[in-house]
Amino acid sequence: MAPVLHLAYFPVYTKALNLILKQLIMAITNNPAWKGFKGTSGTVSKSLVFKNYEDKTVLSKYPDMTQIKRTDNQVTLQNRFKEAVRFAKEIISDPIKKATYPVAKGKTVYHTAIKDFLATLQV
Repeated sequence: MAPVLHLAYFPVYTKALNLILKQLIMAITNNPAWKGFKGTSGTVSKSLVFKNYEDKTVLSKYPDMTQIKRTDNQVTLQNRFKEAVRFAKEIISDPIKKATYPVAKGKTVYHTAIKDFLATLQV
């Protein structure tokens, strides 16, 4: 996972960054200042998102999901997935359960547990 940078550590740049973010949709740059971010993905203080497409690192604004209205079915499915993640974390946190959990070759216990949990609960 990429390191998380908090803008509070960079107060001088925060004001300039906010001005850039208002205009920023997506940027691909060859600027040497961003060279250290090549291959990096993740978010910076819920302001910026680094994405990788082939050999390029793309910088974009963090998505604003506040206006999204989820349907009842979407909320139900989202809650099911949260339960599946909780189940998988419970499995991998116990060494005995993790060692005895049936997993196909090349698959992880975590992802297999999520898949199994979701397969048993049909809507």
